[in-house]
Amino acid sequence: MSDQRSRRYSSPVVDGVTRTPSRAMLRAVGFTDADFGKPQVGIASTWAELTPCNMHIDGLAREAAAGANAAGGKAVIFNTITVSDGISMGTPGMRYSLVSREIIADSIEAVVAGEGFDGFVAIGGCDKNMPGCVMAMARLDRPAVFVYGGTIRPGAKRRDIVSVFEAVGGHARGTVSDAELGEVERTAIPGPGSCGGMYTANTMASAIEALGLSLPNSSAQEAVGDAKAEDCRRAGAAVLELLAKGIKPSDILTREAFENAITVTIALGGSTNAVLHMLGIADAAGVPLELDDFTRIGARVPVLADLKPSGRYLMSELIEIGGIRPLMKTLLDAGLLHGGCLTVSGRTLGEDLADVAPYPAGQDIVRSLDNPIKPDSHLVILKGNLAPAGAVAKISGKEGERFVGRARVFGSEQDALQAILAGGIVAGDVVVIRYLGPKGAPGMPEMLSPTGAIIGRGLGDSVALITDGRFSGGSHGFVVGHVAPEAAAGGPIAAVEDGDEIEIDARRREITLRIDPAELEKRLAHWRPPAGEKPGTVLGKYGRLVSCASRGAVLS
Repeated sequence: MSDQRSRRYSSPVVDGVTRTPSRAMLRAVGFTDADFGKPQVGIASTWAELTPCNMHIDGLAREAAAGANAAGGKAVIFNTITVSDGISMGTPGMRYSLVSREIIADSIEAVVAGEGFDGFVAIGGCDKNMPGCVMAMARLDRPAVFVYGGTIRPGAKRRDIVSVFEAVGGHARGTVSDAELGEVERTAIPGPGSCGGMYTANTMASAIEALGLSLPNSSAQEAVGDAKAEDCRRAGAAVLELLAKGIKPSDILTREAFENAITVTIALGGSTNAVLHMLGIADAAGVPLELDDFTRIGARVPVLADLKPSGRYLMSELIEIGGIRPLMKTLLDAGLLHGGCLTVSGRTLGEDLADVAPYPAGQDIVRSLDNPIKPDSHLVILKGNLAPAGAVAKISGKEGERFVGRARVFGSEQDALQAILAGGIVAGDVVVIRYLGPKGAPGMPEMLSPTGAIIGRGLGDSVALITDGRFSGGSHGFVVGHVAPEAAAGGPIAAVEDGDEIEIDARRREITLRIDPAELEKRLAHWRPPAGEKPGTVLGKYGRLVSCASRGAVLS
């Protein structure tokens, strides 16, 4: 394919006498005479030995490159970073996780634009590199396809990473022995792939497919196997088709596409992080999206999939019965999806789903619309005097829909975790962990360690946890995150004191600090902002530039 329209960005880099130095350098990395007339396709790989989620992506990048080359392009592989949430969880390093989303988006944008790639494939496998890839796609607006690195296979006894965190709580409770804890540690993570439930990685993979930026079924494949390799080859070839047709992310990322992604996320019982990332992606795409849109859509979309963490099944078991496509077909037929949205297949979502068969009879992983797990969304946007700009709760219904309790206030996750493991948190407590928002941490770390410890100690139905930080997709229980304004910005959560009564009402969508308004005003008048991070560091810059969680924690 040598059509100049397909070489809009690479042609100024390699064509003509003045570009002789560029061609000379490219010959050294493998370009031939013929390659200079082909569209250049970047392959953004998030490979690293840092985490099982990404340890195999170098091989997937080579498959995507092979697909692009076979379709008439010239593929060029490059890398960006990743940070392991599961490994950094509960440590100061977790502050860098959400920050990495912006670094990844920036780095992909810089390489693709700097090198003049005509289009690209982005391959992500862990929580933040996935939305980071998609934010770069939206910013660059060049033909592009996202590939999910795939889910991990189950560990022994259907274990996964959340099993390990909850086993730590069980060990503190005395129900898990040293030997049992060691066995869980050694058997829960069997190899490559992203965490196995409907946690953030599988949630975002499904949402990105529903957005239209992945090829059909990319989100529902295991990391290891022929299906994922073929998905990568097809993605490489698809970029050439998108170039030929002139289809760009801006043609795909419409308001209706975001509504589709939110709908699928809810039906799957997905992670609260999807709220943060959808807002961030929409901001990059210039599409208006607000917290209230999650409430509006959630009022009519039920939770249908019985998936971990609050449900019973793993992503690999959903894959065995057909993945998310039959669920999407059900939602489409019920008028809950916009079938006219364009996708990277070059067809509309409705056309992509036209021939999808239903789930096999007798399966109980995905319920029918007339027998939902929950008739409306589990992602509940709360507002009130404790969160005037909003907060995000994950309420499956199993833990109840209303909680009133006494505040136990902590200024760090580590202090809260120590109290939980030591038995200092009891039924009726509302654990408040603050100064962990986008500015306050900085970086808005996830809280899988304390939520896992609460579940492991048997307190999941009798203790609530609220924070201006956020939760892992593996967290469950009565948890509320993204409280905004955050403590570091002088939000009301900064004024909470031990013993204050807090009410969380998911039905009324309210979160209330039960103190006199004059007392709240008095406390806030005496509040002083904490010292920030050292200027010039990545955390210092992030804390200075980042927006409120209710806006997606984007940089401005």
